[in-house]
Amino acid sequence: MRRGRKRKHNPHIPAHIDQAALPNGVYFDHRGEGCWYRLSFNEAGRRTRQNICGSKITLSELHRLIEDIEGIDTASLDYLFAEFHGSDQFKQLSLKSRKDYEYCRDVLAVFPTKLDQPLGKLAVRRFTAPMIQRIIDKLADSGPSKAAHCLRYLRRVMQWGRNRGYLDDNPAKGLEAPKERKQRRLPDTQVMNALIQRAQQRGQLSRGQLGACSPYLWIVMELSYLCRLRGIETITLTDANERPEGILTNRRKGSRDNIVGWTPRLQNAWNAAKAIRAQTWEKRKTAVNLQPSRRPIIVGTSGRALSKSGLDTAWQRFITAAIEDGVLTPEQRFGMHDFKRKGITDTKGTRADKQQASGHKDQAMMDVYDLSVPTVRPSAD
Repeated sequence: MRRGRKRKHNPHIPAHIDQAALPNGVYFDHRGEGCWYRLSFNEAGRRTRQNICGSKITLSELHRLIEDIEGIDTASLDYLFAEFHGSDQFKQLSLKSRKDYEYCRDVLAVFPTKLDQPLGKLAVRRFTAPMIQRIIDKLADSGPSKAAHCLRYLRRVMQWGRNRGYLDDNPAKGLEAPKERKQRRLPDTQVMNALIQRAQQRGQLSRGQLGACSPYLWIVMELSYLCRLRGIETITLTDANERPEGILTNRRKGSRDNIVGWTPRLQNAWNAAKAIRAQTWEKRKTAVNLQPSRRPIIVGTSGRALSKSGLDTAWQRFITAAIEDGVLTPEQRFGMHDFKRKGITDTKGTRADKQQASGHKDQAMMDVYDLSVPTVRPSAD
C-alpha cells in the first residue's frame, strides 16, 4: 500500500496500536465501544465509509483484514514489510532506527523492475542473492550511503521473515555492501570561531526577527568543542555534571568519562547556559526540580530539555543561512559532530594525551578524530 501523509497523534486510538504503522486509509471512531473503518470512493465519486472491526483487534490483524479487502498478495515483499513494521521487534527499536527503516522501505517498495512492477509487489520467496546485489549496485550509483542502508534493512527484514516462516532462506545475507564515503571533516579554526561568534550575536535577537537563531546554539558549539563532546552528550549535561574542578562528561558508546578543567572560556559558556535557562524558566514559570541530575543545562524555548532533533533542526537552519550569507563556502560546511573532532585535534600533547582527553578506549579511534599533522625531527642531524 502507498503511504499517505504523516498522521497526527490520535489520543483516542487504543494504546496497544502503533499509530505510525497503521494501514493507509484506515481510521478509528472512538464513539461508543469504538471501531475501525476505512474510507473509499464509490462509482459516483462519493466518499463512503466501511466499518471493519471493533477496537480490540491487534495491529497485525488489522493489516490482514485490509489485505483481504484490497487483495494484497501475502507472498509479496510489501506484505513482509508490513508484518515486520507491525512486529514487537520493530517497535523496540530506537526512534532513529525506525525512521531509517521506514525510509529504506519506501525506497525499496517502489524500486522499478524489468517486470513492469515495483519491487514491493514481487513474491519474496523468489528473491535471489544475485537479484538483490544488482538492486543494491543500482542504488549505489545514485548514493552509496542510501544503498548501504537499504541493504542492512533488507538483510534485517529477511532474517526476521526467515525466522518466522515467511522465507526459506535470507538471500540478502553475505552480499557486498557499497563503500560509503567517509566524512571526516575538520572545521577551519577561523571559520569555526566566526560561526560561534555569529551564533552568539544572532542568538540575542528576538524570536521571529530576521536572522535570529536559537540562543543556546553558540553554547552547544562551544561546549562540544571545548569538552570534545557529541551533540547529544552536550545537550544532556545537567547541574550534576558541574564540579568544582570542571565539567564531568557523560560520554556515549563506551568512552570513558573525564573531568574537563575550568578555563575562562569554558566557564563563560557554562554560565551563559545557566543564565539563558534561568530566563526561559522565569518566562515559562517552570518549576525547578530539586535534583541536580534533573536540571538540564541546555533548554529549548519551551523550558524543557532540548531534544536531539531540535538541535539538528536549529543547526541545519543556522549553517544553511551562513552559507547563503557567504560566511563560509559549501565546501567548508561541517556538522555538529565535527566540533568534537576539532576539539580532539586541537588538544595539545601526544596522541596518548589526546586519547585520554577524548575518552576513547580504542587507540584506533585517533585515526578518525585526530587529524593533526605531527612535527618531527629529521632522521639525522
